[in-house]
Amino acid sequence: MQIQTLVDRLDDRLETGAYSEVDASANGLQVGPATETVGHAAFAVDAAAATIDEAAAAGADVLVTHHGLSWGGIEYVTGRTYDRIAALVDADLSLYVSHLPLDGHQTLGNAAGVADALGLSEREPFGALGPATIGTIGETREPLSTETICGRLDAFEGQTDETRALAFGPDTIERVAVVTGSGTDWLEEADVAGADALITGEGKQQVYHAAREAGLTVFLAGHYATETFGVRSLQTLVEEWGLETTFVSHPTGL
Repeated sequence: MQIQTLVDRLDDRLETGAYSEVDASANGLQVGPATETVGHAAFAVDAAAATIDEAAAAGADVLVTHHGLSWGGIEYVTGRTYDRIAALVDADLSLYVSHLPLDGHQTLGNAAGVADALGLSEREPFGALGPATIGTIGETREPLSTETICGRLDAFEGQTDETRALAFGPDTIERVAVVTGSGTDWLEEADVAGADALITGEGKQQVYHAAREAGLTVFLAGHYATETFGVRSLQTLVEEWGLETTFVSHPTGL
């Protein structure tokens, strides 16, 4: 398969163009010629020296990641940016990136994966960002305690620490909003939508008082651990298209 064919298929499934005005990430093929042939794709959360090296060692032709190298453009190819791009070029390894499209996709995305793990039903897009959304909201199959949800979040791939809960919501939780990574800015939207809880990866100082005043529980389950779902979904999809795949696991603990 030509890499441009792979890129076109992924962009189409992820509706990449819908996020072009709201995402600082340069989504799509960030490094590599579109004419190359790809038979082996590696997948990782982050494009970094460690994941590039492991993908190259596995013999991959392309590395697909959630966090790429270009955020608002690259002005100078120096320092770590040079090292990472040089490592890709030296290994003849292309780089495809999907940031917010892979957060917000309602079946393949990170938030969708978290919702699947919790068994959320009656799901709807959530987490407005301009005309796009980057999360999901849904109902639990049965009322869940804070401790039960923490236990399920603690079991996520790449989880290296216990989930932290700001438990200001009801004793049992039935409606849950999810924005993975750094999603506490959507707490107000979760409150307006009638959520009992917001699940995200990492927090900010001001979320404590905002959650307390809203009477809403916030679960901080780790940026990395809440964002393995999307690239894992893409790995499964690409395998169905006939390519060999490798997943590069490199948890950050954050």
